[in-house]
Order: sequence, then structure tokens, then C-alpha cells
Amino acid sequence: MKTVPLGTTGVDVSIYCLGAMYFGSRNDRATSYRMLDRFVDAGGTFIDTANIYAWWVEGYQGGESETLLGEWLRERGHRDRLFIASKVGFQYSDVTRGLSAAQIEEECNKSLRRLGIDTLDLYYAHVDDRLTPMEETLAAFDRLVRAGKVRFLGASNFSGWRLAQAHALSERHGWPDYCCIQQRHTYLRPKPGASFDPQLYLTDETADYCRANQVTILAYSSLLSGAYTRLDRPVPDEYLGPDADARLAVLRELAAAHGVTPNQVILAWLTQQQPAILPVMAASTDEQMAENLDALELRLTDAEIERLTTAGA
Repeated sequence: MKTVPLGTTGVDVSIYCLGAMYFGSRNDRATSYRMLDRFVDAGGTFIDTANIYAWWVEGYQGGESETLLGEWLRERGHRDRLFIASKVGFQYSDVTRGLSAAQIEEECNKSLRRLGIDTLDLYYAHVDDRLTPMEETLAAFDRLVRAGKVRFLGASNFSGWRLAQAHALSERHGWPDYCCIQQRHTYLRPKPGASFDPQLYLTDETADYCRANQVTILAYSSLLSGAYTRLDRPVPDEYLGPDADARLAVLRELAAAHGVTPNQVILAWLTQQQPAILPVMAASTDEQMAENLDALELRLTDAEIERLTTAGA
């Protein structure tokens, strides 16, 4: 699997990031282990989890994904070859939403214990917190980096101007900067006025800021839980804007021309842009994992990428 630089960190990560959201909850132990093993066997190095995964699944309270991932890491002995990301900020169990210093430091310690590791390679601010001064948040992250508990920082569900504000503060104080952002992003564009609160989708403004400042973009929910390929999963109404039919037509045309699925075209379109957008891809079956991995073999021409990008414009 191809690797790409992560921001300005000097570290390369696999172009796919494996999302472990439902490992240990909806996905049982055997399934979760199998997906992790297949990803690593294919050359994947980048694995994404969070402290809250997956508290909303009935019978679970959060922390299950980190716990299972930690058990798998110990059993497989893969820690040194992988890049592990987790997150803090959203509410779960008895933990409130926010990025106060106390919460960041306490949740980092809990994540490290569940994962059974000494250092998180990447620690995300999972959601913006307008009630806590950004200086407090960034200073707390800086202490974690200096203590060796975190290597690099990322942001998720942040607007472009808040990323710019954080960058200015980090530069002023000599604190580590957010090296990447993880946003909701897929091939279809949200229609005007669409909201995914508390999630934020990738706007053109935020994308432009990231490209100008070498901030790596990661995309979550890029395959819309199967809506591009499954009749029982309709495309969410938020994406049925005036250009949706035109974009879907081009997507399906190119999928047919290459003999692949629309999902595979989307994954190729994301990863073959310059700079690449890294999909946080998920899989709960062997078929889904194979579909995702096989998309690595699909090569789109520059003209095809341009057609996909500009369809419906």
C-alpha cells in the first residue's frame, strides 16, 4: 500500500486509514481481528479510533474500540510498525463534551491504558470547543507532547478559520500545530444549507487552507455507509442537491468503464488527487475489505479525475 507524508511531521502513513469505530461493539472480536489482520497484511499502517467508540451502540459505553485494538496489538506484536490515532472532545458515558485541559489529559491517560501503549502517534481534538479558550486546549496538548504521551496533533470537525486561529497561537507560543484534519467528505456535495451537526463537512475554504499550509486532509463517511452501491441504503437527503444527478451519472459511467464499483472509483478519486485525501475506510466483512483494497489497483486518468471533480458544476 502506498504511503504519503502526514502534514509536515516528516512521517509517512499508509494512504488508507482503517477506521476502528465499531471494532469490539457491532463488529465482534473475531471479525475485528480479521479486518485488522487483512489491513496490515495489505501494507496498511494507519489505524484510527477514539475514546467514545462506540457508546451509542446498545449495550456499550465507549472505550470498546480502543480496548479491542489494544488487545490485538499485544497479541500480534505490531505496535512498532503501526501509526495509532485516537481522539478526545465528544461526550460519552459520564464524560461531558469539551476540550478543557483537565479533560484532555485525563482522557489521554485513559486511552493509553485501554490501548496498552505508552504513546499515541496522533491525538485529535475530535470536535471544536468554543467554550474553552483555545490557548488552554493547545497548552494541554503541548504538555502531552512534551511528556511523550503524544507525538502529533490533529483536528476533526473544525472550520478553516478555527484551524488558522490554532495555527497562529501554536506559532506564537512554540506549541505543536495540528498536522491534519479529519472531516466528513464524500463524492457528492452537501446541498446548500445542509447540516450534519455536530459533524462538519469539508468546505472549499477549509480544503484551500489545508492545501496552502500542508495540512493533510482525511475523509470520513466517504462511502456513505454503502449508499452508492446498495439499494437498501438511500443517499442521505443532505446530499441530494441540484448537482447530485450529474455527479452520480459520471460516477456510474466511470465505474462501468473500468469494471469496478462506484465505491472503488470514489476511493481512487480521493487518493489520486494532488495532494491526496486519505480515506478513513471501514469494513465489517471480507467482501467490503476486498472491495476497498482492490480499489488501490484502479488508476484514474487526470482527465477522469477532473470529470469527477467538476461534474455538475
